Amino acid sequence: MTTPMTSQDALARLAAVIESRKAANGGDPSASYVARLLDKGPDAFLKKIGEEATEVVMAAKDADHGGDKHKIVCEMADLWFHGMIALAHYGLQPADVIAELQRREGTSGIEEKALRKAIARDAESK
Repeated sequence: MTTPMTSQDALARLAAVIESRKAANGGDPSASYVARLLDKGPDAFLKKIGEEATEVVMAAKDADHGGDKHKIVCEMADLWFHGMIALAHYGLQPADVIAELQRREGTSGIEEKALRKAIARDAESK
């Protein structure tokens, strides 16, 4: 009997592919888009994250005016993908993000944001 695949499984598989594209793992920038972005460094993939975030906003605005809602999904997939490249660069995994979302579950967004601000103020005063 097979176990149904979860979203976390799909993210973990994609993260493994991204990890395999790192230069330390034999990634070839001439043969792989991910390897090329990683080779260029943070400025390259962070710029892509900014571009993709803007495209998500534009797709959502278009959907508000009768545009295809599926474009939001496509642009969000691009944003998540490039975000996962950043995670890999910094030695992090999608599971780290999922754990943080689970930690926040059931917490008011207003309370959570206030707590983060208080922690940041504490850190600055030390």
